[in-house]
Amino acid sequence: MNRLMGSIGDVVSQLKQRALSSMELCEAALQRQDSVARLHPFITCTSDVARESASLSQKRYGSGENRGPLDGIPVAVKDNFCTSGIQTTCGSVMLQNYVPTYSATVVKRLQKAGAVIVGKTNLDEFGMGSGTIDSTFGPSKNIYRSGIKYDLLLSNREPDGLDSRFPTAAVEDEDWYVAGGSSGGSAVSVASGSTFLALGSDTGGSVRNPASYCGVVGLKPSYGLVSRCGLISLVNSMDVPGLFGRYVDDVAAMLSVVSGLDPQDATTVPSDLQSLQLPENPSLEGLVIGIPKEYHCPGMKKEVIDTWTKVADLMENCGAQVREVSLPHTKYSIICYSVLNPCEVASNFTRYTGVFYGHRVESSHSMEAMYALTRSAGLNDVVKGRILAGNYFLLKENKNRYFKQALKVRRLISQDFDKVWSSGVDLLLTPVTLSTAVRYSEFNNVDNRTQQATQDFCTQAANMAGVPAVNIPISLNTEGLPISLQLMAPWGQDAALLSAAKWIEQHVNFPRLQVLE
Repeated sequence: MNRLMGSIGDVVSQLKQRALSSMELCEAALQRQDSVARLHPFITCTSDVARESASLSQKRYGSGENRGPLDGIPVAVKDNFCTSGIQTTCGSVMLQNYVPTYSATVVKRLQKAGAVIVGKTNLDEFGMGSGTIDSTFGPSKNIYRSGIKYDLLLSNREPDGLDSRFPTAAVEDEDWYVAGGSSGGSAVSVASGSTFLALGSDTGGSVRNPASYCGVVGLKPSYGLVSRCGLISLVNSMDVPGLFGRYVDDVAAMLSVVSGLDPQDATTVPSDLQSLQLPENPSLEGLVIGIPKEYHCPGMKKEVIDTWTKVADLMENCGAQVREVSLPHTKYSIICYSVLNPCEVASNFTRYTGVFYGHRVESSHSMEAMYALTRSAGLNDVVKGRILAGNYFLLKENKNRYFKQALKVRRLISQDFDKVWSSGVDLLLTPVTLSTAVRYSEFNNVDNRTQQATQDFCTQAANMAGVPAVNIPISLNTEGLPISLQLMAPWGQDAALLSAAKWIEQHVNFPRLQVLE
């Protein structure tokens, strides 16, 4: 098997046995990054930092002192996490030359665990989008049907006939499928084998959405389980560092490294996941799986509904109790989010004035003119639109009507989840997006806000309630594109969530993409 497309466990085993060195693995990852550059998953390649980390890792393996499951493993970081001495742009002109003096807590924990950071990944500007097409540095493209040559391999090693059943050739007319967003660069980096793992951020589905489109595992942990220190803020009350990997076990290994209390983030909580290891053969016996009826929404494709039904039946036939549940305020979630998101954006983005850091446009007229010119030149229309909307909602005469009402609705959405958990339900099974990845030509016909309202319908409520959620790739459709499903669990039950996700992964036999050398 391609050494870049296997699981972390397999690779670490090879590293320990000296069948593979950390430097060889690092160089292979950097070469793969070059070979898929036309997909534009990365904004910055950190080759020097990666080679230095890989050299130290190789010495540790040579002396038998490796630091754990991520030592020597290539990892990517979404470009809205601060990285000391490395450009951190947020995909924006405003920060295109910004170099932080410190690293985010999650980055420091990865580095301490021996991970090899090979680059900073592309995103919608400041994380505002669901396609990774609104980056100053250009869009990221989905690897599926992109023209990059790949095979499809089942986990039981039976590739015969898959390429004839599922098309892999590039789509016509120079069109391409979107990667999802806003963490599309991270998803593509993992799907293409440029990295084994990647950091993303999830405010309303920005990890699970691109993970679904790109056929990888994407985890939004419980709010507070993973530190936000050094994650450049979008919506503080909903932002969560998210994790990408090709296998559930790989994501669990990453979670064990980055989770836990951080004195620099008052919203974090102590965690017992530092030694997290999922069962080799998870069981569904005794679990109650809820199917929220509100998630069967207008516009959802039949192939998504059929996949949802098929997996629910599979779980029921293997020992789980499956029953319909209700989350009655789900239909208000996107509307609520469309108020709260701009309000927090308006507050957070007062810092971008060009005075202390970031892009600056000089003006001889006044300080206020300099602010206005700087923000006009440094921020795109999507960001400026949210700032304007947020300031409108927060006006003295509007605050009670919009902002405070949205907070009350958010509480109702959270209480819906609490009622479901208290009724004995252990997990919720839902779709992730209403369809598979769409072509850029179709995606770009609709404005950013409408796209998010459509694509985040099934993911956004988890951020409102702060509960953990994970995307699991299930199958490919007739176009050769991934169809995925989502599991959600009560707050703090991330280990149980991942255990059930691993069970699904083992039983659906998803055809895995293998980039040809």
